[in-house]
Amino acid sequence: MWGYQTLQAAYNNCVIGPIMHQRRYVDSKEIVTVRSISGDLDIPSKIRCKCFFYRQLHSIGPLHLNKQRLPWVTCEPTSLKLETPQILAFYSPIYRSSFHLHVFLISLFFISEALISQKLWRREKKEMMGSDPLSQTKPIPIPTQEEESSSQSAALLSFNTDSSFDPSAKESSSKPSTTIIFIALILLTCIALSAAFAFAFLFYSSSSSSSSSSPASSATEHSLSRPLKKLEKPVVLLVSSDGFRFGYQFKTPTPNIHRLIDNGTEAEMGLISVFPTLTFPNHYSIVTGLYPAYHGIINNHFLDPKTGEFFTMASHEPKWWLGEPLWETVVNHGLKAATYFWPGSEVKKGSWNCPEKFCMNYNGSVPFEDRVDTVLSYFDLPSSEIPVFMTLYFEDPDHQGHQVGPDDPEITEAVARIDRMIGRLIDGLEKRGIFEDVTIIMVGDHGMVGTCDKKLIFLEDLASWIEIPAEWVQSYSPLLAIRPPPGYAPSDVVAKMKEGLESGKVENGKYLKVYLKEELPSRLHYVASDRIPPIIGLIEESFKVEQKRTKRKECGGSHGYDNAVFSMRTIFIGHGPQFARGKKVPSFENVQIYNLVTSILKIQGPPNNGSSAFPVSILLPSQ
Repeated sequence: MWGYQTLQAAYNNCVIGPIMHQRRYVDSKEIVTVRSISGDLDIPSKIRCKCFFYRQLHSIGPLHLNKQRLPWVTCEPTSLKLETPQILAFYSPIYRSSFHLHVFLISLFFISEALISQKLWRREKKEMMGSDPLSQTKPIPIPTQEEESSSQSAALLSFNTDSSFDPSAKESSSKPSTTIIFIALILLTCIALSAAFAFAFLFYSSSSSSSSSSPASSATEHSLSRPLKKLEKPVVLLVSSDGFRFGYQFKTPTPNIHRLIDNGTEAEMGLISVFPTLTFPNHYSIVTGLYPAYHGIINNHFLDPKTGEFFTMASHEPKWWLGEPLWETVVNHGLKAATYFWPGSEVKKGSWNCPEKFCMNYNGSVPFEDRVDTVLSYFDLPSSEIPVFMTLYFEDPDHQGHQVGPDDPEITEAVARIDRMIGRLIDGLEKRGIFEDVTIIMVGDHGMVGTCDKKLIFLEDLASWIEIPAEWVQSYSPLLAIRPPPGYAPSDVVAKMKEGLESGKVENGKYLKVYLKEELPSRLHYVASDRIPPIIGLIEESFKVEQKRTKRKECGGSHGYDNAVFSMRTIFIGHGPQFARGKKVPSFENVQIYNLVTSILKIQGPPNNGSSAFPVSILLPSQ
């Protein structure tokens, strides 16, 4: 399984990876950690790192996992099976050797000093004994030749043993010995201090080199937003690549996406989708700042229990779409907006009437190039006519992900195609001299995970405990939603389903957890709507629920799982005058994007589930 890893320095929490399944050098610190983003972490052979302090290549290893030393990562390819998110520690040999050298020299200094002190103490004692009248009456043993030889070899500072017994020589030998002792102490002290300074230099130089070479330096992070050069007012272009799982940007060379990353602000470990991690709920959360329970689009397909009507992705009646999307907010402030495909944009609601030429009805057959060129054409309008908010939507790589899963070569090609579209967009903006003026926010709506028929849970297997008719089920996978008819208490249905799933007699039953919606984890924010069925089943990543067994066999990809699952994360990249260059920010939920856009456009939107303080943590302050 393709694995993406990020090296992270333990001292300054600065990301300096990633490692890919290619022979690519990465910058390393003395101690770095690598976090696994997928369940399988493949460590390629011959991983090496560039150390700032020596400006040459050194191996990262050895590898330690749970305090157990494993083979060096520079030897043979090593494959580890990890439970996300385990942390592996890589210790740079430079750091270790420098530390050991430092300790050795300091230890040598103190040992030598102790030996010298002991020798001086013995000499002084002998001299005192020689001047003591009582000691003169005692015989002084004369050492044998063997003792004399061993004494000369054992003593550090005794050069003539005979002189110690010659009273006339005592005074003459005292001065040279003292001078030699003093010189030795000075030399050892200098060696120890030099080692200490060298170690300190190695320790701090990499940190300073990293901060000076990184685009996201502290000076940049605290600088002011850049002034517009050609446009009269801020313009935000919101680009969505459907199903762009976080990490796809490293599957293949993506120079255009990485140009935005390197010169903009990126969610370091991806953008967190809202639950359920499906296309329509998430796209509408991005433009309203509301969780699905509050904006009404609780699934791609669902039933309104009050009216008995069904919602589909072709439903454009305003009654389904609650909240105030960004295009409506913009128009409310007397400004212009344009949407080239976005769930909900065709809905005529409030002040938004989906104006012709500025609001495209969805048509998946329109080439991606035509979509980009149409958006670029808006910038050829007179300044007062240029929309200040625009959307641009691509179906890829979600389309391929459902067919072949996230690890197929088709995904690689789809990602490369999206990168070419971003390059086409950048080129068009540069030709118009407005690339640095336009704020581009590139996002996805969710991630993707591989699924296969061997990971199935069948509701018919619960028949010994309770019958779940197909008519009760509004959604099977990857979100199980059940609405029992009147006369069946949802709590009783949940209790019996749990009993069966936990019995060990239902195949893969342990991978399905059923809840009353009121008992779902509060972090999911999936309760405050009558449209949400009373019984919700959370399915383990990559598993599926089906009504009964069939002979149909298929493997592909899916999404919609718990948004805490890392494979459901997508990307966030912000590039423009108010985004710092090369900045990495912690992951955040996509409901924060609404307030981010209104802050850039300097307009006020209605209250929502995002934080009003969030834009301050992301954007550069205005001049």
